[in-house]
Amino acid sequence: MPSPLSSKDQIERVVREEWGRILSIMVKTLGDFQLAEDCTQDALIAAMTHWDRNGLPRSPAAWLLQVARRKAIDRLRRDKSFANKEAELSYLFDLENIHADEKEQAVIPDERLQMIFVCCHPTLAEKSRVALTLRALGGLNTDQIAAAFLDSPDTMRRRITRAKQKIAGAGIPYKVPETEDLPVRLASVLRTLYLVFNEGYSASSGRDLTRVDLSNEAIRLARITARLMPESCEVQGLLALMLLHDARRHARVGPEGELIALENQNRARWNGDQIKEGTAILEACLVKGEIGPYQIQAAISGVHGVSADWRDTDWAQIIDLYGLLYRFEPTPVVRLNQAVALCMDDRLEPAEKILNALAELDDMQGYLPFHLARAELFQRMQNSNQAHDALSRALECSQNEAEATFIRAKLSQLLH
Repeated sequence: MPSPLSSKDQIERVVREEWGRILSIMVKTLGDFQLAEDCTQDALIAAMTHWDRNGLPRSPAAWLLQVARRKAIDRLRRDKSFANKEAELSYLFDLENIHADEKEQAVIPDERLQMIFVCCHPTLAEKSRVALTLRALGGLNTDQIAAAFLDSPDTMRRRITRAKQKIAGAGIPYKVPETEDLPVRLASVLRTLYLVFNEGYSASSGRDLTRVDLSNEAIRLARITARLMPESCEVQGLLALMLLHDARRHARVGPEGELIALENQNRARWNGDQIKEGTAILEACLVKGEIGPYQIQAAISGVHGVSADWRDTDWAQIIDLYGLLYRFEPTPVVRLNQAVALCMDDRLEPAEKILNALAELDDMQGYLPFHLARAELFQRMQNSNQAHDALSRALECSQNEAEATFIRAKLSQLLH
């Protein structure tokens, strides 16, 4: 039986769950991204002290939102341009006077999809759009976002700051764009949702392998986007991809929180309903003939989902699908995944050729999956020394404790 959550754990859980919704409301109210984030952060700091002393309130989200609004009122009163802020202050005062029961019933309207489209405005650079939305939606810190981009924290911090300034300077409206404008922003929205999902599915740092709140949130928002754009096969493909990946979530983690590799997972623990739903969505898209990268990735995950066991996996089909994906997205990561599939199919020579080429790229040197792939190749080539070196390098790159424990176990097995 898991131990009860400590006060700190409870507060951190609430922060993870409520950050994006409260920030979205504050941005919409204030029309100022940085001010909204500062006030939300102030409210969280106040919560850390107040809740630790008095316990969680009946509605933590309502408490946080109320405090954030009060912080905003205080800041606006102190602002030298006070006269220009009277409308915002009047609105905030009105909100503060709502009856408590009414406030709790409608405390957190669903504003997050609007926030995503604001952050994914075409006037922002794509990398900035995605990074800012990751910060706003899930409250990911700069280090986590930088890890997702293979970027340095300082570079990412400057990027996010510039994006906020651009939103303020350009007067970007806080709304879901009109139907004719949706496709322009869709690519960034989908990439954002997938990166949020990936951070939840395999947390880049911390003790736990997964952040279920983030993966669930990404799936929820993907469903909303899919309803908003039902004819977009790529939107449907992304939802299918998330469902097929998430179906394996419970089998990926052992009783002690340890990572379990795909080949060793108990497939009876996979979520059959999610696999059926993801497969059905994908099949409905494929008959339309509008193939795209998310549908291809979903098809790869689908091959795993319908395989009875590891030995039954159709690696040849997966290799071909990665080849098709590379035509849409000619990136090192796609080639890396294809090399892993070649290894699993015992086609070691072409796998080695790909990995040797990737070794020339600077971005790969700090990329943990690259070193794990090399370790897999060397083990299959019965080169224990190089496999050990590759695993040691992977361990140096890990910022997640569950992941690091998994790598240490592989190193231990290699020595025996």
